[in-house]
Amino acid sequence: MHIPHDPYVRVRGAREHNLKGVDVDVPRDVLAVFTGVSGSGKSSLAFGTIYAEAQRRYFESVAPYARRLIHQVGAPKVGEISGLPPAVSLQQRRSAPTSRSSVGTLTNLSNSLRMLFSRAGDYPPGAERLDSDAFSPNTAVGACPECHGLGRVHRTTEESLVPDPSLSIREGAIAAWPGAWQGKNLRDVLDALGHDVDRPWRELPAGEREWILFTDEQPVVTVHPVRDADRIQRPYQGTYMSARRYVMKTFSDSRSPALRARAERFLTSAPCPVCGGSRLRPEALAVTFGGRTIADLAAVPLTELAGLLDGSSTETARVLTEDLTARIAPVAELGLGYLSLDRATPTLSAGELQRLRLATQLRSGLFGVVYVLDEPSAGLHPADTEALLTVLARLKQAGNSVFVVEHHLDVVRGADWLVEVGPGAGEHGGRVLHSGPVAQLAGVAESATARYLFAAEPAPARRPRAAAGWLRVGPVTRHNLRAVTARFPLGVLTAVTGVSGSGKSTLIGEITEELDGVGRLVFVDQKPIGRTPRSNLATYTGLFDVVRKVFAATDEARERGFGAGRFSFNVAGGRCETCQGEGFVGVELLFLPSTYAPCPDCGGARYNPGTLEVPYRGRNIAEVLDLTVESAAEFFADTPAVARSLGTLLDVGLGYLRLGQPATELSGGEAQRIKLASELQRGRRGHTLYLLDEPTTGLHPADVEVLMRQLHGLVDAGHTVVVVEHDMAVVAGADWVIDLGPGGGDRGGRIVAAGPPAEVARAGGSVTAPYLSRSLP
Repeated sequence: MHIPHDPYVRVRGAREHNLKGVDVDVPRDVLAVFTGVSGSGKSSLAFGTIYAEAQRRYFESVAPYARRLIHQVGAPKVGEISGLPPAVSLQQRRSAPTSRSSVGTLTNLSNSLRMLFSRAGDYPPGAERLDSDAFSPNTAVGACPECHGLGRVHRTTEESLVPDPSLSIREGAIAAWPGAWQGKNLRDVLDALGHDVDRPWRELPAGEREWILFTDEQPVVTVHPVRDADRIQRPYQGTYMSARRYVMKTFSDSRSPALRARAERFLTSAPCPVCGGSRLRPEALAVTFGGRTIADLAAVPLTELAGLLDGSSTETARVLTEDLTARIAPVAELGLGYLSLDRATPTLSAGELQRLRLATQLRSGLFGVVYVLDEPSAGLHPADTEALLTVLARLKQAGNSVFVVEHHLDVVRGADWLVEVGPGAGEHGGRVLHSGPVAQLAGVAESATARYLFAAEPAPARRPRAAAGWLRVGPVTRHNLRAVTARFPLGVLTAVTGVSGSGKSTLIGEITEELDGVGRLVFVDQKPIGRTPRSNLATYTGLFDVVRKVFAATDEARERGFGAGRFSFNVAGGRCETCQGEGFVGVELLFLPSTYAPCPDCGGARYNPGTLEVPYRGRNIAEVLDLTVESAAEFFADTPAVARSLGTLLDVGLGYLRLGQPATELSGGEAQRIKLASELQRGRRGHTLYLLDEPTTGLHPADVEVLMRQLHGLVDAGHTVVVVEHDMAVVAGADWVIDLGPGGGDRGGRIVAAGPPAEVARAGGSVTAPYLSRSLP
């Protein structure tokens, strides 16, 4: 019997990734949190099963064209899901947005602002009304013709092209020219045109220098090369190309990143002289609202923008400004009021990006859907987490179900319903330990979360270590930092804290190897270890090179004449040619993001049948890539080079990852710990300063303990560790704390407090202090 509105989403027999035939019922119209240690299978349940099935049903309801592709994409491995409404996913995609993407385009706030200027702006007398597209730097009608809407122009100057004017052209005065034959050819052409290539550059007449460097002419001339004794060189027709033309052509057309990077060294980047960096045509900049241009308004923080839009005279203006202010409100509520509309998306953190998407959803007015969110608290200061809980509650009150994958204990405590997956990671997880109210988790013996959630008191205090010296950084004036000088103690663990947007990443970005006392510098960030499924854990750590050699050394491989290259899925020979060794084929969906489906020929194994016939200890290369780090450590226990790599991955808590797990499936936190493990497996060399940007993002408190043991181990070995961190348990265990703030954006950018954790916890005017004091005994 089917109840018309089932109050539960009922999952039966979920087997995605490591899920072991899971059955679970989660109520609708609640805030449900999915938790468990990293790699336990909670994302496989929330995203890989519940959201994937909702998406598949949506596809089923659309055109046959899309339905044909669904069979390629494949349905999630689940027996049945009933009571499932449509779903919206907000994942922490580590996308690579373009420089044209901004806060305004991401939230659609730019559209509303452009509409306001188009319909209600003050136009110069006699000027005709512009369409809203004319106010966008991303359209042909709006973009400044000089910089094509980028706001900056790349120019060449005589100083950039000829760094040493005492040299002659023959001696290589024009540094921007290519080397080898091509550069010699250009010199010979100049010689044939009658220019003196042996006089020092600075002694050539100004007009001649100008022509050589900047002309757009391309004269053709017969060149009689100077004969080398050993080879006959015939005359040829040579074409001249000025240094500027060569640099610009290479920079814009070259497919080689190395050549482009070389060309960029000879370019100077400056605000566009025509639009002054505003990216728009003069016609659009002539229109104002409240005495300001659209570029002026796009540059102010959103909270300030909301204030500037008040007091509109006409009815049209009033309707449009009210709409804009209403759209800004949820962004400000999520603690992002310090951002401006023209802030480029690539400069935002993953947490900021996800909260912007969340704010946009709040305005969409959908109801009756399931929102599936991936760690919305990532990158959030405890003060901002409170605002986040309010926003999630609003989504629920609007008649939606909110399913959140989360480790943050405050978010877990705020849930109506808790699903814990575990007990361990990888093959030790994949079971539902608890599905019910939060308080009932206390009685679940196997739960890794209960011990942290219901802990009566904080961990015992550590005695802060003494600094071995000091590193002075600054004065720094960048983004919202104004002449800030900071002192970092050497030989200890320092935590840099502060609300989102207070300037933490900007400050640690100023630490470079040139500073006194740094020595070797290692920056471990959360950028992906690769952008395609080709890059994976084994290739990134260098582990795969050793594994391939092990296979090539087997008797079977020797008989067949297979070298180590045969076992690589990146080159022709051993790989499956249908998917070219990716294991996946891309499925392009119109109007939807493209997805990957397993290759129809190798079924995701990546290799051709011949390669898969060679075993090592009963497993072929594809089966070895399918092992988890933990299983591989046992399998390769007697191969020292592999065992050391795997040991460091186990040390940072990544035992559950598969060796061949594509980089596209790894979270930012996982990518960061893989980088840390690769660093730890190198032999120790002198003093090293490790910089980590929010290393505990996406980590369960149990995994945080494992990671912190590693970081404290580095400090005990004589190194310096600096972390940007929001997890107060980590901050409480640091030796020194630098707290920035007090707010975000213009309200931040100052050092509010610095000292041992206990001292910072008592600092007045610090937003962090009250939260830190709760984590100290």
